[in-house]
Amino acid sequence: MNMTDILIAELKGEAEATRRILERVPTDKLSWKPHEKSMSLGMLALHIAGLPGGLAEFLNEPIREVPVIPLPEAASLSEILSTFDHYRIIAENMLLAWGEAGLTETWKLTHKGVAIMEVPRIEVVRTLMFNHWYHHRGQLTVYLRLLEVPVPSIYGPTADEN
Repeated sequence: MNMTDILIAELKGEAEATRRILERVPTDKLSWKPHEKSMSLGMLALHIAGLPGGLAEFLNEPIREVPVIPLPEAASLSEILSTFDHYRIIAENMLLAWGEAGLTETWKLTHKGVAIMEVPRIEVVRTLMFNHWYHHRGQLTVYLRLLEVPVPSIYGPTADEN
């Protein structure tokens, strides 16, 4: 099994867990924040929904400038889930398109034209596209817990599901 196949298998497995969590987002609480400095529930859920595919699109070009990341608030659960489905497919397709050669290709992040990171694409796929996604997914489970929404299983049983 090559690296592309391993990453696609991980994407598919993690996407199932992520969708289970996103499906629990209460639409009447999309503007709710656990703290004034936090993203709203709707912002966080929509960010998670678009992360793998949005970052795959961003990582496709070998040189990219540091972006300004918009964080719009979702208007509905339907918007969150359709965004998730759309961008999950993009992420998988980009991984397939890159293949082994594209994953080992050098990728560069610049700020005002000056390189601040220059690494094999696989490194930012792991850290930004995957680990960043998992980090925010963990945040979302805390939001759900604070809102008294049962947290679904991710890697094993939760206090709400055995």
